[in-house]
Amino acid sequence: MLDADWAGLADRPHLLVVDDDTRLRALLGRYLGEQGHIVTTAASAAEARALMRSLAFDLLVLDVMMPGQNGLDFARDLRAEGSALPILMLTARSEADERIAGLEAGADDYLPKPFEPRELLLRIAAIMRRVPRAPEGPPPIRLGRWQFIVERSELTDGVEKVRLTDVETSLLSVLAETPGGIVTRDELADRSKAAVNARSIDVQVNRLRRKIELDPKAPRYLQTVRGSGYVLRPD
Repeated sequence: MLDADWAGLADRPHLLVVDDDTRLRALLGRYLGEQGHIVTTAASAAEARALMRSLAFDLLVLDVMMPGQNGLDFARDLRAEGSALPILMLTARSEADERIAGLEAGADDYLPKPFEPRELLLRIAAIMRRVPRAPEGPPPIRLGRWQFIVERSELTDGVEKVRLTDVETSLLSVLAETPGGIVTRDELADRSKAAVNARSIDVQVNRLRRKIELDPKAPRYLQTVRGSGYVLRPD
């Protein structure tokens, strides 16, 4: 990714693609990523719900026919829970009754399979134009290849996303609040929402370094301040 692209990373829509077809899921993830979106994929409604508990998404691309909870029921549950997340529903069935069922379940649009990728892209763009923009959050924290998007607690390069544990996410969020400032081990333990103490902070920091540093033994971004604590030094 070019340096000029980094500044707009936080403004790129984050899509959650839910489809049990492994091949289609991979193709959509790659294609939509190449078209400027941040893409996360899930193989089931249960997996999607788990992702939604820790990440913020701008649009849901949802298949209807899936094992476990199907897309229609998942969409109904989301709307019943008060979610306003835009939903573009995909299905192999193109009958009018199926389209009506999808819209009644809360979908914003409906696209039958097979479809042209370009049409999918245009429908996503049309939905996003209708959705009010969320207030702009703080700028991403750049850590070499990676960007930490603060309001989403997400570490990504725009295509690939680093899987962080809850503890790692919490620690990185606290450090990102004051980039360049020293945060003691006790402060990290107190301010993070993770169940850690000052003694276990070092272990968690070392694990986090293995995910963000080219050389964890000689860290460039997450540095130790001897006798004090840690400091995050972004680019």
